[in-house]
Amino acid sequence: MGALDYISNFCTVTSTRSKRKPMQTVEIKVKMDCDGCERRVKNAVTSMKGVKTVEVNRKQSRVTVSGYVDPNKVLKRVKSTGKRAEFWPYIPQHLVYYPYVSGAYDKRAPSGFVRNVVQAFPAASSSNAPEENFVSFFSDDNVHACSIM
Repeated sequence: MGALDYISNFCTVTSTRSKRKPMQTVEIKVKMDCDGCERRVKNAVTSMKGVKTVEVNRKQSRVTVSGYVDPNKVLKRVKSTGKRAEFWPYIPQHLVYYPYVSGAYDKRAPSGFVRNVVQAFPAASSSNAPEENFVSFFSDDNVHACSIM
């Protein structure tokens, strides 16, 4: 049947196919206090078309939705439950060069996370970070060759 479908695509003049949304993972920060809040948010998102999995982490105030969904529609559905929600603003701390720069460090962030801000990363004009400059001093191929001396 695969060959017939392939050939029929060339023969048809009009296409009735609609573009399918790409598989995405949407992370949302939602303040949840109890099991009822958690259940209400999970049920609201699970009933959406295209949702494959929903993970709720009440300790981190985080909802992760995977599926063929539009991120803005997921956020709107979560807000319709009466909870204050926003897209997940944090990234893991080990991915950031300067985790304690103003604006990046947030006391309310979960453990091991900082805010995703531009100031936490090295400037684009200096493409080489200081750590990357020191790597080129030594060679793994010839251990006796050192560019410092």
